[in-house]
Amino acid sequence: MLLLLPPSEKKATDGDGPPLDLGALSLPELGAAREQVLTALEALCGGDPAHARDVLGLSAAQGDAVDRDREIRAAGTLPAAGLYTGVLYDHLRLAELLDGPSAAATRDSVLVFSGLWGVVGPTDPLPAYRLSIGTKLPPLGALGRYWRDHLGDPLTKRADGRLIVDCRSAGYAAAFTPAGDAAERTAAVRVLRETVVAGTVRRSVVSHMAKATRGAVARALLLAGRAPESPRELAEALNDLGHTAELVAADKPGRAATVNVVEQG
Repeated sequence: MLLLLPPSEKKATDGDGPPLDLGALSLPELGAAREQVLTALEALCGGDPAHARDVLGLSAAQGDAVDRDREIRAAGTLPAAGLYTGVLYDHLRLAELLDGPSAAATRDSVLVFSGLWGVVGPTDPLPAYRLSIGTKLPPLGALGRYWRDHLGDPLTKRADGRLIVDCRSAGYAAAFTPAGDAAERTAAVRVLRETVVAGTVRRSVVSHMAKATRGAVARALLLAGRAPESPRELAEALNDLGHTAELVAADKPGRAATVNVVEQG
């Protein structure tokens, strides 16, 4: 099983580990691509601060993020498991998983997507940064497209023979789309809210709080030591673990399935 996660917009800023070493990150074959993005980010943040904020989608009050991005190579680091915060990571609690019996499975299964690094593993030492996948970073352009050109081959190899459990948001999903056999071993986790209105059952797609459910789902699978091998087995495992999950099969060969996780109320 391979769990694909989005990063969080908010990140811890208290890293006190050694400075960034690109060679120490997971998927070292991405080193040259990471260096290119990092160099472009440093150049942007070393210029006009107002222009940098505009490109990065930041307000004037978030100027400290531009300063951090400019000094990123000298900043202290901490493991990705502690860097990423927010709703999904509050419910996943990666650091706890890495300290317990699920540590090996967590290290092997979890990949976090990033506008700056492409993808990272949970133990990768990283500095705080701010760079969304939706950024058009001069001179590289749209980062979703940039990373799509670099991630396909290494991630397809990493996922060989494994179920891909896709918990990413749409922007990060655009950076890698499983194809062929890998797509048929992929299940996108979608969260639905079910309510009853005037006796009629209604369902709606959950947006922000879907992150909480995806974090809980990923944690439950890792804690239980479950390693489903197909979208159908994933739905069955989640139901066994107390969630309400429904498989929506792919509409044609070579496409991913969806597993709906249904929340009540």
